[in-house]
Amino acid sequence: MAKGKSLLAYAVTRGVLAVPMLLILLTMVFFVLRVLPGDPVLALWHGREPPPSVVEEARRELGLDQPVWVQYARYMTGIFRGDLGTSIGEFYHGKPVWGEIATRLPATVELAIGGMVVASVIGIPLGVISGARRDTLADVVIRLYGTIVWVIPIFWLGVIFQIVFAIGLGWFPPHGRWQGTTYPKAVTGMYTIDSLLEGNFSHFTMAVRHLFLPCLTLGLVLSGFFTKTVRANMIRTMGADYTEASRARGIPERRVVGRHAFKNALVPVITVLGLQFAILFAGAVLTEKTFSIEGIGLLLLESVISKDMTMIQGIVVVYATIIVAISLVIDVLGALVDPRIRL
Repeated sequence: MAKGKSLLAYAVTRGVLAVPMLLILLTMVFFVLRVLPGDPVLALWHGREPPPSVVEEARRELGLDQPVWVQYARYMTGIFRGDLGTSIGEFYHGKPVWGEIATRLPATVELAIGGMVVASVIGIPLGVISGARRDTLADVVIRLYGTIVWVIPIFWLGVIFQIVFAIGLGWFPPHGRWQGTTYPKAVTGMYTIDSLLEGNFSHFTMAVRHLFLPCLTLGLVLSGFFTKTVRANMIRTMGADYTEASRARGIPERRVVGRHAFKNALVPVITVLGLQFAILFAGAVLTEKTFSIEGIGLLLLESVISKDMTMIQGIVVVYATIIVAISLVIDVLGALVDPRIRL
């Protein structure tokens, strides 16, 4: 019971400390967007010169004529009320920012989770094998694999997969999230989950087929980093005193690797891999563009093109919140695996 209470106290402490971190990130988002070159109001006229009176009226409507501290107060108040403002860009002009993000976010979450699963299933076992069999042929081959896939451009790999598996072999759809006019009943917005919730296996199969190539693209590239990270930590724990003591007691090598070396290598691995999962949301931009997936990565790209400051600001706020939340989960998981972290 004491152990559970200690973990709860640690989780609460980390949660409290996450609040100022989030406030700092939100403040940085606000000020960085206002020092970047380009005028979002002038961008609405696509390079034409609007009358000064029209420009002033637009600034007044958007609140850009107010002092910076007033804009900041409105910005923070809106965030805590769940109001991220209204789009001022060409593509989504006049639409609520949160409405557009909420519509697109499930696609990005689904892609990020799928990519993480692929990277973990491939990268972690390869890293364990490579670290446990250091300087063998298997280690050399796995290290070579990790180096190659980690430096492959995501968009290039995605195009190759589209040409080979979608256009050439016809095994998977080349782009998009869905085909047809009948969609799963919207509950989470993630087609795979919603298909399972409604018990429709054909819908689930269609959703998985559309996700397979984008998730494979994102996951393969990330698996190279996973392989290298797990290998480095396995080498450290394989040479530790407690591992050597386990061998001296006659414990089989398989159990030494699985129950002693890998378990102790898991704490730093959880931290690094969890942060990579947060970065996946930003890295999904190229994958979404390549496979025409309408997630928040593609929404961010369109907003940058149209200089939609309000939309960009809202998307980055959501990204920052996700990263802080994932960091908190990582801290708690690390404390659960290794109680020494709570000391």
